[in-house]
Amino acid sequence: MNTPLLETRGLGKRFRGLVANRDIDFALAPSSSHCIIGPNGAGKTTFLSMISGHLAPSQGEIRYGGEDVTQRSVVYRARRGIARKFQTPSVFPDLTAYENIELPVMRVHRDTGDVTRRVHDVLEGVRLEEHRDTPVHHLSHGQRQWLEIGMLVGMEAKLLLLDEPAAGMTKEEKVATVKLIHELVDNLGLATIVIEHDMDFVRLLDTRVTVLHMGAVLADGRFDEVAADERVKDVYLGSQI
Repeated sequence: MNTPLLETRGLGKRFRGLVANRDIDFALAPSSSHCIIGPNGAGKTTFLSMISGHLAPSQGEIRYGGEDVTQRSVVYRARRGIARKFQTPSVFPDLTAYENIELPVMRVHRDTGDVTRRVHDVLEGVRLEEHRDTPVHHLSHGQRQWLEIGMLVGMEAKLLLLDEPAAGMTKEEKVATVKLIHELVDNLGLATIVIEHDMDFVRLLDTRVTVLHMGAVLADGRFDEVAADERVKDVYLGSQI
């Protein structure tokens, strides 16, 4: 069996008397995607924050590329290829789409020609090439979401942590975002973990799903499998499927 790109063992987080995550065993293969779903307060964002390094676990271990990174900083993990997109797009609204992508690309590439080629490649990949000279504040919400994903790709990330990437998108933008994530995995060899509440989006993404409830793993499998699980219906999906 190949070494997982990311693996957690017995991962848990407590905030004084509150248990946010407990005993989470999780594995993600290279060049794959995985969805994390569950009701509000299930511990999804806490789990993602421990992987990115924004929160330190209270117990357990995080391994990335075979290395124990449990105590490593956000900066160290980012340099190793773990990149996070938060719910609200973090972009520079007064710069153009090109300039937003150029900034992370310049951290990796020094040659001007290499930078220009890489920026164009990324813009094309996230469907924003025709908007390269458009100030970001003129882009739609969905396009800003794509731009931030492009910024993570531009910094040569290997693992993308995407927190509700479909939030606020039109139906057409959601479909395009599913296609974009598939292309990142299939064409660029990236891995993605997606937190999402939109079950139509999760169904379209058609990947492995982990359901969290009260901080622990309730179910794991393909979407149709977890959607048919009576426990999942009771605590989360009953009104959505």
